[in-house]
Amino acid sequence: MTPERPILRLKPKSDPRRIRRGFPWVYDNEIVTDRRTKAIEAGSIATLEDAERRPVATVTVNPNSKIFARVLDRDAAAPIDAGWITTRVTRAAALRRALYDTPYYRLIHAEGDGFPGVVVDLFGDVAVIQPNSAWADRNFDDLAQAVREATGAATIVKNASGRARSLEGLDDAGGVTGPAISGPVAVPMNGATYFADLIGGQKTGIFYDQRDNHAFVARLAKGTRVLDVFSHVGGFALAALAGGANSALAVDGSDPALALARQGAEATGVADRFQTRTGDAFDTMTALAAEGETFGTVICDPPAFAPHKGALEAGLRAYEKVARLAAPLVAEGGTLTLCSCSHAADLDKFRTASIRGVGRAGRSCQILRTGFAGPDHPQHPQLAESGYLKAITLRLLP
Repeated sequence: MTPERPILRLKPKSDPRRIRRGFPWVYDNEIVTDRRTKAIEAGSIATLEDAERRPVATVTVNPNSKIFARVLDRDAAAPIDAGWITTRVTRAAALRRALYDTPYYRLIHAEGDGFPGVVVDLFGDVAVIQPNSAWADRNFDDLAQAVREATGAATIVKNASGRARSLEGLDDAGGVTGPAISGPVAVPMNGATYFADLIGGQKTGIFYDQRDNHAFVARLAKGTRVLDVFSHVGGFALAALAGGANSALAVDGSDPALALARQGAEATGVADRFQTRTGDAFDTMTALAAEGETFGTVICDPPAFAPHKGALEAGLRAYEKVARLAAPLVAEGGTLTLCSCSHAADLDKFRTASIRGVGRAGRSCQILRTGFAGPDHPQHPQLAESGYLKAITLRLLP
């Protein structure tokens, strides 16, 4: 055991067995806190002990966070150094190379890959790293070097935006090392070409988690008119057009995102069948219904309406409203795909709200498929939050 490490001790009533069995978080109300533990610098590496002073795990500490400690290694003596980081990045990269022929994927999916609070997406020779926890921020240089060695990435983008970093008490200072990025980066996926803004775009610039759901919907969309609501850079719409859809209308509140979608349509060779409409999703769906529009394929992929438990009830009402407004736009026998990236709304709650919305619109349906994030977003088996994405495809009947 490394002698200079600080010690965290579980309270007598805190059961260490769930940590020993793999649960990755230790909350502030489970730790014996005093002036010494509260003074530990955020991002420090510590040894977690049970109430009898027996070692449990190697953890990283942030006294500013409700998640006081995150498990890095179940070996309480593990050295968390450049070699440790390189070993885990290499392991993550090996999985992705087995899954994908081209270097466009999520390379590290936080706890799902044993990297608490770290997200890395790969865009060819550019890697975007989100160090959303204090330990990752402190070890960013080692992390970036390990990513370079494992992937051959020439440019590293540090994305320091987002709610997760603010909850950890971290700053929003990002940056780029390596060759400069001159503009949006082309991303080939499901037969389409997307464009991702890696510097000023949402999250890391594109959502790889929906890749498999895009592909499934594209098969159903062949020969249909497509409506893609909350489209961002054209996610479902471009995949559907590449797969043989007759036309697609992409709706989003962001003009810059839709400009990237149009650029993607040009690059994919489907611009003549692609249209965009900027506006509030709820207002636009209401207007389309008033115009008498119907589509053989409708997709709604909104942002997280329930990002935490306190927003759950309001979020479920919003998901129900999305389904209620979308259902009338689906032609008889057409499909409606509804998505949620809210980890606070589990599958049962989200599905119930969605089906209720379809029913309130006077439609009945069949459930064709329930989809989740792709395999480059592995779930931690004991952390429900790592399985946040749900996509339900319904066939709507009269």
